[in-house]
Amino acid sequence: MTREISGNIVDVLNRRIFPGTVTIEEGKITGIDESTGAVHDAYLIPGFVDAHVHVESSMLVPSEFARLSVLHGTVATVSDPHEIGNVLGVAGVRYMIDNGRKVPFKFYFGAPSCVPATAFETAGAVISPADIRELFEKDGLKYLSEMMNYPGVLFGDSMVMEKIKIARELGRPIDGHAPGLKGEDAKKYIEAGLSNGTVIATDHECFTLDEALDKIKYGMKILIREGSAAKNYEALHPLLKSHPDMVMFCSDDKHPNDLVISQIDDHVRRSIAFGYDLFDVLTAACINPVKHYGLDVGQLKAGDPADLIVVNNLKDFKVQQTYINGELVADGGKSLIQRVEAGIVNNFNTSRKYVSDFELSTGDDSSPFIRVIKALDGQLITEELHEPGKSLDAKLISNTDNDVLKMAVVERYGNSKPAIAFIRNFGLQKGAIASCVAHDSHNIIAVGVSDEDICNAVNGIIDYRGGISVAVNGGVEVLPLPVAGIMTNEDGYVTAEKYTKLDAMAKKLGTALHAPFMTLSFMALLVIPQLKLSDKGLFDGSKFEFVDLFVT
Repeated sequence: MTREISGNIVDVLNRRIFPGTVTIEEGKITGIDESTGAVHDAYLIPGFVDAHVHVESSMLVPSEFARLSVLHGTVATVSDPHEIGNVLGVAGVRYMIDNGRKVPFKFYFGAPSCVPATAFETAGAVISPADIRELFEKDGLKYLSEMMNYPGVLFGDSMVMEKIKIARELGRPIDGHAPGLKGEDAKKYIEAGLSNGTVIATDHECFTLDEALDKIKYGMKILIREGSAAKNYEALHPLLKSHPDMVMFCSDDKHPNDLVISQIDDHVRRSIAFGYDLFDVLTAACINPVKHYGLDVGQLKAGDPADLIVVNNLKDFKVQQTYINGELVADGGKSLIQRVEAGIVNNFNTSRKYVSDFELSTGDDSSPFIRVIKALDGQLITEELHEPGKSLDAKLISNTDNDVLKMAVVERYGNSKPAIAFIRNFGLQKGAIASCVAHDSHNIIAVGVSDEDICNAVNGIIDYRGGISVAVNGGVEVLPLPVAGIMTNEDGYVTAEKYTKLDAMAKKLGTALHAPFMTLSFMALLVIPQLKLSDKGLFDGSKFEFVDLFVT
């Protein structure tokens, strides 16, 4: 079948725009003919690539993620499956690969480098260097996913270095994760201690422009992230002018309600509104990821796969049509990717909890000073505060007056005692929220006003073997996530509606956070400084060691 698509063709590679017709045969572009004098309303551009995303954070299996993504002109993702990897190991990675292959979308999964992410939490699986090699050689994965254990790189940890060695031996790019690293530490991390140029070649964790420029100096490419929780676009967008060839766009983590609204198209619109050069912006959105990772994604030239989108204009970038391998997968705001059946896999082995499990004794009614996690809206990093704890009946409790609330992490792979800490900036005045999406080991994390509310929220998740929940006034509302405890195999739009309902319920409890569940999910991510909570205790991510709740 031959297909012809006419419009104003945006040739990003040669930095020109002209009216013309693209001819497609058997999924490939066989010709691009310029039609002098023709007038067209629409523009044809290469499809967008999300250069780093955890599909699991959408709470959708890959096939459902694809159905929503194509509406925003996304034709491919560079996807790190370490969320499900931490739950199910290699079997989880293969679940993502197999499900993604059932739909016409280009998922490029990487081999998770850090499963478990650290030795300071309980995960459900281990991915060894031998597993990494097998994922490259047998499963054909294209890159080593983000090397989150940056202390392991800096200090030459043998397991870390073996994984890097395998990736280099097989010619696979290596993704980075080094929030806040600058100077000699950044250089050593990027070179992986080998002192022979760029080894770890990307980073999506920069939260200041100075940090990004410092890493670019050593040859690292910077991914400008704008997700549901972490939003770094405002800080980093000047790179589009100063270093357009060193920039890509990514969402990293996108909850379902946000994925319904936008993806990389939002980066593009905002960049054009700032006045950046159209071709530099589209190079970041469409070209740089393809070149860096060696993706089989078309760049709107003859001989390429026919991966392109039709937009209304070069300001709004409203996607009218999306084509992948010449197949029309989105048209007029409707996804044409059909739903497919997705099986359920899981690893969830904990039993219901009691209110007493969340009590923390002080021995008397004094108000000891405690370490408090300060959450920051729109950031994954946190700060450490020292505050007087509030006691009642010789037990530490939440203090809504100064917004210091109790937080708990409950192991999902066994029945160890819950870890307890306190956090500021969630702002709840009543109730509790909880989630089994808790990076990266995906134990259950909860924050609330009372031990009863926290217990109810946690048990709501346990009853469904995974999910997110809101508990208030003795009741609990749950969005079940039966696939690995972090995804659902339901329709993406239905899931987005259910998530929106729970998000609204959480905000009625008093939180002003833009994405309270996403923010909560990162409060257990130990590899992001400063203070976080794992199922084993309070952790200082700057020193990479456990610290005591009580300040002495």
